[in-house]
Parts: sequence; C-alpha cells; structure tokens
Amino acid sequence: MSVYYYNGSQILAPLQITSNEPVYSTDSVSLKQLRASQGAQRWEISFNVLTNNNAADLLLGSIDEIDSSRSMVMPQLKEVSDRNTLVTDISSVAAAASGGNSLVTVLKTGNSGLLPRGSFVKFSNHDKVYIVKQDVNFSGTGTVSVSIYPALTVALTTSHSLVMRDAVDFTYYRSVDDITGITYSDGILADPGRITLIEAL
Repeated sequence: MSVYYYNGSQILAPLQITSNEPVYSTDSVSLKQLRASQGAQRWEISFNVLTNNNAADLLLGSIDEIDSSRSMVMPQLKEVSDRNTLVTDISSVAAAASGGNSLVTVLKTGNSGLLPRGSFVKFSNHDKVYIVKQDVNFSGTGTVSVSIYPALTVALTTSHSLVMRDAVDFTYYRSVDDITGITYSDGILADPGRITLIEAL
C-alpha cells in the first residue's frame, strides 16, 4: 500500500473521502419522494497527520492554503490499490467525449493489467478527479471503455490521456472550518488537528 503525504507529513488512518453532491428532496401530497440534483460534485478528504519535526511546514501550509489552491497525490482506497495491476499510469483517450459523458474510451496499447472499480482517476486536460465505476481490463489490444463518476466536466479529444494510480493529483483548498494552527503538548508534541481538504473546481 502506498503511503500518502500532506505538506511533508504522513497521512494517518482513518482517512475519510466524501463525495459532496447536493441533492434536494421533497415529499409530494401522495408521499412520493422527489429528488433533484444540480449535477455538481466535489471530493472532500479529511485526515490526521503524523508530525515529525515539520510543525513549521504544517503551520505555514495552513496560512498559504487559505486563499490559494495546492495539489497532492490523491489517496487511493487500500483494497482497490491492492487489486491494481496496471503496468503504467497513463493511457491515451481513443475517442473524443463531450462534457456530460460518463463513458470514456481509451487505448489498451502500452498498458496491461487491471484498473479496479473504485480507483480514482483524472484526465490530462483538467484537474477534476473521477472514480471508476467498473473494473477495467487493459490486457490485450484495441480499446476499452471506462465508466466514471461524476460525468465529465470538460470535453476530451484523442490528444488527452487518462491518468491513473499515484499519478493522480488532487487539487484542493484547505477548509476554513478546521484551520486551527498547531497545538503543542508539553512543549514537544505538535498536533495540527483534523485536516479537511476540498477539491478545487
């Protein structure tokens, strides 16, 4: 399993990854429930970190992240990562896809192995992170379809690539709800508290 870092500090379990997609719900007179979504979605990640003589980096990072976006490697789910047998982290898009599509066709050429459902991926032309909804087998030749959530936010052409595994960058803002600085215990142990990152869209 990969070890993931935030501003030089190792991310500790439990790690919480949340899909934030506002859904509005109402009950009709006949008690049927009606639901609607605006189609907007973002990932939010919450975790604690191990501090090893880098309290200054964490404190300065919390200051810098108030008004600017940063990026880090998107953590992959352990059981998903354990099933991943891909040879490379990039595969070329095989057919153009417009924004709103949930199915993207990519080339198997130059790659082989399994991209498991639940893998976080992105595309080379924009920062949005997606999750794969079904296993994708890259073995053999030709093309393969990749089912993603949410639907594409930006159109793709054959000059773009699917980016996978630890090559997936998560571009984020630090949540202002939990920026507390650094707490010292006995003047030695530094604790930045729970850290929440919000995907920058």
